[in-house]
Amino acid sequence: MLIVNLDSARGALVQEGRELLAAMEEALLAIETEGYTEERVNAIFRAAHTIKGSAGLFGLESLVNFTHVAESLLDRVRTGELFVEGAMLSLLLTCGDYIGSLLSAVEIGTEAQEPDEALRAWLLTQLQEYLDGTASDTAQEVAPFDEPYARVDVLQGEPVSSDLWHLSWRLSPEVLRNGMDPLSFLRYLGKLGRIVYLHTITDRLPALGDFEAEACYLGFELEFESNASRQEIESVFEFVLEDCLLRILPPHSQIEEYLRLIRELPESPQRLGEILLQSGALTPNELDQVLTRQHAEPQPAPPLGTLLLESQLVPQPVVAAALSKQKQVEDKRNHEQVFIKVEVGKLDQLINLVGELVIAGAATNLHALRRDMDMVEEAAQAMSVLVESIRDASLSLRMVAIGEVFQRFPRVVRDISKELGKDIQLLVTGADTELDKSMVERLADPLMHIVRNAMDHGIETAEERLASGKVASGSLRLNAYHESGSIVIEVSDDGRGLDRQRILDKALQRGLVQPDQSLSDAEVYRLIFEPGFSTAEQVTNLSGRGVGMDVVRRNIELLRGEVEVLSEFGRGATVRIRLPLTLAIIDGFQVMVGDEHFVLPLEQVIECVDLPPQEGRHHLINLRGEPLPFLRLRELFNIGGRASGRESLVVLQHGNSRAGVVVDQLVGEFQAVIKPLGMLFQKSRGLSGSTILGDGRVALILDVANLLQRASALSVGTPVRVSAGGA
Repeated sequence: MLIVNLDSARGALVQEGRELLAAMEEALLAIETEGYTEERVNAIFRAAHTIKGSAGLFGLESLVNFTHVAESLLDRVRTGELFVEGAMLSLLLTCGDYIGSLLSAVEIGTEAQEPDEALRAWLLTQLQEYLDGTASDTAQEVAPFDEPYARVDVLQGEPVSSDLWHLSWRLSPEVLRNGMDPLSFLRYLGKLGRIVYLHTITDRLPALGDFEAEACYLGFELEFESNASRQEIESVFEFVLEDCLLRILPPHSQIEEYLRLIRELPESPQRLGEILLQSGALTPNELDQVLTRQHAEPQPAPPLGTLLLESQLVPQPVVAAALSKQKQVEDKRNHEQVFIKVEVGKLDQLINLVGELVIAGAATNLHALRRDMDMVEEAAQAMSVLVESIRDASLSLRMVAIGEVFQRFPRVVRDISKELGKDIQLLVTGADTELDKSMVERLADPLMHIVRNAMDHGIETAEERLASGKVASGSLRLNAYHESGSIVIEVSDDGRGLDRQRILDKALQRGLVQPDQSLSDAEVYRLIFEPGFSTAEQVTNLSGRGVGMDVVRRNIELLRGEVEVLSEFGRGATVRIRLPLTLAIIDGFQVMVGDEHFVLPLEQVIECVDLPPQEGRHHLINLRGEPLPFLRLRELFNIGGRASGRESLVVLQHGNSRAGVVVDQLVGEFQAVIKPLGMLFQKSRGLSGSTILGDGRVALILDVANLLQRASALSVGTPVRVSAGGA
């Protein structure tokens, strides 16, 4: 019982520590942008002091010792002995990042292992220089070890016993289109030595329907035996260096290099042996030997890591790092934040409603025993109202402000601005807009891609902005608001905007559009979400490889949302994401076609009208003087038979788009508990989920955004006027 309580307390320590680090970072950035205040410095000091004190309760000496040095520097600042300047701010921000990595180690139970010895040593040296009064005001703001790998052939320190070079090579999707053949580089590499082991990484291969013959999805991990120098090996890949990610570990590399490579593996292997193979710390033959030994052991057999250490094939720190990577993969796959802060008022409301429900349930049972059907009906109605209220109150507990995501970006914008040499100001509005916690967790990565693209390719340099009549400083805005039962998130910049003609030329070159095809601006801008699509002239560390925007669209669609781009050339662009408020329960509007039941989100239903008999098969009507495209669900889902009576038209709106769907019967409103679609229907367009009706039948929940797109595409023929009589 004590262990369970201790684990829970450690989880609370990690959660509180991350919140304190976020507050510390916010105060540091405020000092940089708005100036020094005593209150901000005190807030930073309190955060470091609280983290140190909490860590001390658990005997986390590594965290306590490091935070103590940072706290000492902050104490000097607080008393006026030291002045906060740019280099110190950058140092303190990096210290915050390192403390965050120590907290992550505590979270996964690897606090005994140092996450980055080189970084810790460098930070402690820099902090001590300030404390000793030897630091320069022009100190570097970037750590000298940011280089992806050291450029020496044999590294000093404790080595891993491998006589082979290890190459980790990941290719961009554009490699084949640029006329490069990956196999030719491997053949040329073979002239410098012998490829002992080659493993092809296929994690990025898409589903068959999304596969592009001209895109490259592969990566390689290989062991190489050669007397060549590092420079000679790297020169093999000279013509493709801008379109790939290459890591080279020389023979007998120090353990730290293998630890770094394990941490930076772009894929997510699930098994310990796979991680060690990909990092080059273990050969296939060695792994086979240990696995054979493991199978021969009496059951239950010892863990693979134990056998590797006993065989002295892999050093203990490397095994520990691989186990840590494995744990991180599992945690990320099933990640859901354990703690959610809830307002006391919301909990009080829920408890009161549950109490009312208990009373109503007792009354219902009493009336049922007395067989007083009128009173039973009245009690059942009261219970229905209470269940709905409890549903709303319960869902509100999962609702958190999107500011939880937005608060990460001031630091991101600051660091990337410095890297790019641009002056970019971030404006955040609507941070108090609420949405489901599970969606907040999955929004961070898509937003990060969009922000990076906007800063790298959207916002011009100061010289370019001045030449075009703009102010030198660029502007980036994050905004969120509620609209029509959805949440809308916008990332806007005042940069150069999207070049329509350039996008079209690239799309023609790739065969995405035909020369005689006429496309609207929205359709042209939608092309940037195609896999591997990029108009960037230069590939940078941030963007331009044609990866990212297709991932953004895929992740947003998994949340039952949509993403669109608005742009004015020379003035800027806006990426707009529209998402449902929750993924659990919706207010639905039930309709029928034949014997099939369908559900439409109630917030997107505008009105229902009778559709008079028509001649022909029109897909456009005149509704009160306005043209309205529509489609028939009977045709869309290929439902046999004919409507038994007059058809009804349900008018739907999603964002600024409006269209109608024709159904046989209107059933009415009800609460739909969303159930995921099975594997067979996950790729089906027009469906967003399913729900179980009161009688046990299954009803499909329709994707309104997709229905509106289909209706617009079908809107041909002469409009037919209908009356405005609503149902």
